[in-house]
Amino acid sequence: MNLRSYFAAALAAVSMAVTPLAFAQAPAAAPAAPAAAPAAEVAKPAEAAKPAEAAPAAAAPAAAAAPAAKAPEPNKGDTAWMLVSTLLVLMMALPGLALFYGGLVRSKNVLSVLMQVTVVFSLVAVLWLIYGYSFAFTAGNPYFGGTDRLFGKGLFDASTGAFAMAATFSKGVVIPEIVFFAFQATFAGITCALIVGAFAERIKFSAVLIFTVIWFTFSYIPVAHMVWFWPGPDAYTDAKLVDGLNATAGKIWQWGALDFAGGTVVHINAGVAGLVGAYLVGKRLGYGKEAFPPHSLVLTMIGASLLWVGWFGFNAGSALEANNSAGLAFANTFIAAAAAVMSWILIEWFLKGKPSMLGASSGAVAGLVAITPAAGNVGLMGALVIGLLAGIVCFWGVTGLKKLLGADDALDVFGVHAVGGILGALLTGVFNAPNLGGPGYVSDWVTASVIKAADFSIASQVWIQFKGVALTVVWTAVVAFIAFKIADLIVGLRVSDDEQREGLDIVSHGETAYNR
Repeated sequence: MNLRSYFAAALAAVSMAVTPLAFAQAPAAAPAAPAAAPAAEVAKPAEAAKPAEAAPAAAAPAAAAAPAAKAPEPNKGDTAWMLVSTLLVLMMALPGLALFYGGLVRSKNVLSVLMQVTVVFSLVAVLWLIYGYSFAFTAGNPYFGGTDRLFGKGLFDASTGAFAMAATFSKGVVIPEIVFFAFQATFAGITCALIVGAFAERIKFSAVLIFTVIWFTFSYIPVAHMVWFWPGPDAYTDAKLVDGLNATAGKIWQWGALDFAGGTVVHINAGVAGLVGAYLVGKRLGYGKEAFPPHSLVLTMIGASLLWVGWFGFNAGSALEANNSAGLAFANTFIAAAAAVMSWILIEWFLKGKPSMLGASSGAVAGLVAITPAAGNVGLMGALVIGLLAGIVCFWGVTGLKKLLGADDALDVFGVHAVGGILGALLTGVFNAPNLGGPGYVSDWVTASVIKAADFSIASQVWIQFKGVALTVVWTAVVAFIAFKIADLIVGLRVSDDEQREGLDIVSHGETAYNR
């Protein structure tokens, strides 16, 4: 298929998919496998099924007892890749996100933003060990997990030296669960840290911490469980068990929504919470009357670059193995980000007369956000289209849409992360289609067989994606509103006008970033 015919087919598919009357959800034999990492009893959307081993030429004598099947052991290469991916996601937050945000605020507030990102990430890591991981990635109900892994219980048995194993998205392939625990801890930490950009330069530090504990507990954890928790591929051994196993998975997973690395769990979740916070905390003193230029675009560009590099661990690591799915996610991440840089600066050049470094950095992040749910779920051309559209749509998100909403979303958390996440989630339903170069999804986990092109319905899959997006938006908005209100009742949300004038670096932390 040449480039012209590909885009014609893609455009036709998008047009069909977004027509509400065309939405028709056909039940599948098993839920579509989203491509994003769950754990212990959890796993990931598959690669193609491996061929079964050939049967031995002669059966063993009947009298000979068959040896017990050996438990799968983790591959050292997979484990090493997941350790590296975990470090890359940590680098996205510290220092990547901290520098990206720090450069965008005024110099009198830069340390406050660095501090918020650092402490929020650290706080969530501690909560993840205490209860977060257990409630997100163990069996419970469709919305919340159980208590099997409280305080890390069961990850490692010191008396025997045995480590628990976590499923991946391939039958018979596992990784140490403690590695999956650490990998997912970085996701939880950076998601909560993303939110602080929406109300930067005017919120009390204590209010940030109170909000984080509540929102993490009642929004991040259940959304992660709804999207990513399932029994794992090895549990599906018989068609008679499928319905019962599916019922133990998270609600959005049961629907069959595809989210490879966190379009809903991370970006929509954080972006909507940030918008709620921007409304409730209120606008910065002088907002709309004076300019608030970034104090250091150099820091912002360095931060964006670290985010871009770290995002390869974020997306490709979500395959949970060093395999073809990881390679596809890696390549798609690279292409989508680059495409979004180009589309953002081109529209900025056309509308404002000059392309900017801030625009290029913002475009890269927008493309990375949009490809997150699609990373291992679309082909290269799908990634290109998603990236190009992300640059344009997110540019509108931080300009036209921002004016319509009227909120002082200081660092455009909603305009980039929520808007980009929604775009990517919906387009995943389009470009996952095998006819558009996508890998499809596993339609039957008993045989690990991927849906055939003739059976794939773009309209049906986009409708499923839309339902997942809608539930996430409503859920996080309600929880964020309650969390901010509780923080307001306990300590208040906003610093005084005089403290805003002086700057949060001195007021909240007693130090300054730069000596004059």
